[in-house]
Amino acid sequence: MGACWLAPGQGPATRYFMSFHYFAGAACRALMARKDGPSLYDVCDPVLSVTAGGDPHLAKFYRTALGNPALRVLLRRAGLPELRDDAKLTRLREAIARARDDAEPDWAAVGQPVADLVDSITLEHPKPPAVPFVGLTPQQSQIDGVIRDCAQHLLGSYRKNGFLPTYAAFNLIGDPDFRGRELIMALTGLNARGYKNSSLLFNLARVFIARSPAAAVVNPPWKGIAEPMWEPVQIRHRSAYYDAFFIEALLGYVETGLASPIDKTAAERAIADMVDFCVNTSREQVEGSDGARFDVITALAPAPHPRFSRFFAQIKQDLGFGVYVPDCDTTACSISAATQAGCTDPILDQPLLDFYASYQVHAGVNEPRVTVPINDNIDYEGGVATWIDNLKGERPYGNDLDPTLNLDILEVSFRNLARWKVLETPARLATVHRIIGFQKRLAASGAFANPRSHIYYLPELYSAYFGRCYAAFLALPLAAQTAIDPDGDFDFIRHRVLSYVKGELMAAEMNVFDAALALIALGHLGADPRAFAPALNVIVDAIGEGGRRGPFRAYEWNKMKTPTRILVGGPEVTSAFVLMGLAVARKAMVGRG
Repeated sequence: MGACWLAPGQGPATRYFMSFHYFAGAACRALMARKDGPSLYDVCDPVLSVTAGGDPHLAKFYRTALGNPALRVLLRRAGLPELRDDAKLTRLREAIARARDDAEPDWAAVGQPVADLVDSITLEHPKPPAVPFVGLTPQQSQIDGVIRDCAQHLLGSYRKNGFLPTYAAFNLIGDPDFRGRELIMALTGLNARGYKNSSLLFNLARVFIARSPAAAVVNPPWKGIAEPMWEPVQIRHRSAYYDAFFIEALLGYVETGLASPIDKTAAERAIADMVDFCVNTSREQVEGSDGARFDVITALAPAPHPRFSRFFAQIKQDLGFGVYVPDCDTTACSISAATQAGCTDPILDQPLLDFYASYQVHAGVNEPRVTVPINDNIDYEGGVATWIDNLKGERPYGNDLDPTLNLDILEVSFRNLARWKVLETPARLATVHRIIGFQKRLAASGAFANPRSHIYYLPELYSAYFGRCYAAFLALPLAAQTAIDPDGDFDFIRHRVLSYVKGELMAAEMNVFDAALALIALGHLGADPRAFAPALNVIVDAIGEGGRRGPFRAYEWNKMKTPTRILVGGPEVTSAFVLMGLAVARKAMVGRG
């Protein structure tokens, strides 16, 4: 497990990734640095090296995640000079001891010494350099070839594994938007004690990493916005949320007409199996605010369905992820994918907007529903929160609110507009109107383009998902479009998103995942196909970068900011999004031709 905590950054040298020489040099500097104050282990070993009563999870987490030999070697010379002050060192150790020993810790007080240290580090989001516009578009045969390569990768992986895997990796340096203030929010807003323990210790470790030469090993620079994932440390698993997007990718492949009869049959079988996994295997029953029962989709189905190895299943438990509850986003995306695939399961007949309304924020009324408001730079009014209480009433992650999730709720509502009688039911239509209002304020303020506004995604992914949502909106009859959006808010948001994608995202250096998301946004939002050229060239030029794992490398698809920065993606994920982006672009280009 040692390497898992070191560097989910880059791997083998390519045209733009860090080379072996970079990592060797960075590691050497970390190992030879002059120690300037107590290290993480000088602080924690006296308190957590052995379990001394209280909550045993804190010490177990420390030994599992932070005390492993590889990380100890890397951080042994990473010290903080201010902890030479005995009073500060004692205060920090006492806070950790209270987190371990108190039956009901005062988490704000416990977290404050760590929060003060977190505020001493400075991290920044990637700022890719500007690049000139390249207007020459690759040949159609090249684009079609990449689509086929990505489809073959997905179908081959499905045959080999029996499912399409996705991976998780930890970046211990944490998220640039997560500072001391946000740590206190998390410690007081999360519910599961194990999750609070891991958030506390991960954030303490961040400080020693970020303020030492070890930062260059753990968080090397990369090209573009979406973070690449270092291959040896990825934790393989399966989720209905991922299957939903793999379904869309394979549907897009079939729609291009590029699939052979054999591949078309294989894709349809995989789609049917993944739909079943989403709406049956991952189904869970919960209660709405009025006590009515609804079937929703949980992000991690019960074992053995997530397909963790035995080793990582235990690690997940040790790290505080023992209980996993359903969420609004996985439910929306799964139902959407099943709808697109022609599923007729009765779960699709549920008017989910009635359920989502109970998780919709009303300013000044139920705003405390968002207990972890680490993106409180945005106005939550009208937005739907993330996590769903299970029937036991468990809510280990508290609750937060993500803008991109709310786009998925709109998209699935448009696809099921008639089935759910949205226009005929004033309350359901009002729920839709309020989510659209939430999105318009994000666009008007420009907040959608600020990474801090997002919990689980990045702005370029928000842009692609808005494209998906906009396409579902345009597929509705004009009368329905008018009833849903009488003031033209969608067109307003469309112009803002296009301006961001063309003027910021594509005006700078991109990696493959950035380029795929740009194409999804541009294609769905009706941009001139001549604007596709930079993204198309990035993708065509990078084919083969994935080596034996697939056509492309693994990149960050989504993330968590607590307990530290956890990236989710994989080579199959990159292939799926590239396939979707190229399929959308191809359709627009062929239509124009």
